[in-house]
Amino acid sequence: MNRAAPTTQTQRRGSSTALRLGYVPLLHAAPLLVARHLGFFAARGVSVRLSAEVGWATIREKIISGELDAAQALSPMPLAMSLGQNSARCDCLTALVMTVHGDTIVLSRKLWESTQGDPKRLLETRGTSPEPRTFGVVFHHSAQHFLLREWLHQAGLVPDRDYRLVVVPPQQMVAHLKAGHIDGCCLGEPWGSLAVRTGVGIVAALSAELAPGHPEKVLLVRRSFANERHEEHRALVLALLDACAWCAAPDHRAELSALLSRREALGLPIEVLDAALGGRFDLGAGRSIQRQDIVLFHGPGINEPSIGRAAWLAAHFQPAPPPALLHRTYDAALFRSFTHNLFTDSPDDAHDPSPASPESAHDA
Repeated sequence: MNRAAPTTQTQRRGSSTALRLGYVPLLHAAPLLVARHLGFFAARGVSVRLSAEVGWATIREKIISGELDAAQALSPMPLAMSLGQNSARCDCLTALVMTVHGDTIVLSRKLWESTQGDPKRLLETRGTSPEPRTFGVVFHHSAQHFLLREWLHQAGLVPDRDYRLVVVPPQQMVAHLKAGHIDGCCLGEPWGSLAVRTGVGIVAALSAELAPGHPEKVLLVRRSFANERHEEHRALVLALLDACAWCAAPDHRAELSALLSRREALGLPIEVLDAALGGRFDLGAGRSIQRQDIVLFHGPGINEPSIGRAAWLAAHFQPAPPPALLHRTYDAALFRSFTHNLFTDSPDDAHDPSPASPESAHDA
């Protein structure tokens, strides 16, 4: 599936007000930062003001209130918000998956040394302590939450009895791990790499291994925005798709790492950022791995919000969302209408790398 070159002509006319686009600073924000830095928004004729937010609850509330027009969001958020789970109900959708994979399960150094990363040993090493282990997740409705719960479930651990989960903003997770407030966590890059580099934690598992093809970050908008500002929405999706393609090009890795390392971006060492972009990934404890799919920005089937991806997410909801809602929130038809003239091959022919839905879900 080949992309046509992005146009440099203005794609829309009308509103001169900049779209307010929110994001949480982490590796998955790369397409937004690249689109601004390299002019992809301007090339598609859309004015955008990026707004860095502290966490995903802030993103959710600002989308609901209209303070943000669109946002980088965790993949389950369009479903959760449309259902009104843990928030006011807000009819939302996504027409673009921006990243696939990119999460790590990290254990504190102390817990790693006693278990060697085997979750089945968590019960053995707990001893007679009445307190369950504490693990951090970035948000209740997140792939990180789903993946961590499944990883612990496969080892026979029972929530609330053997472990408890707490929500911690991604930028603060390493500090909580270092302080001993949590025993482990599941979070997006580059924070797992930072935990290893600073000697605070050890990577026990990669989400690319646990659920190949799982959607991680999406572009979130209210349905009213999609309906009322269709051309701006289209321009925004296309600009970010251009940026995703740029981020995925191996020749751009060094430039991307340098851009993200800037203080106004993520402000982290290039070495921490480069590993997940295709370099040698340090797992800690003398272990490393070389894989090109630790985080994926673009490729066959990567960016389409397919029903297969929606179904994988829905399997972790209790109760399960109605099937009609999956099509409404993961709007593959809208993605295809926006991108139909960008491909030399039909998007219908693209491979859908959606993960297989679990036989049963263990998350509320």
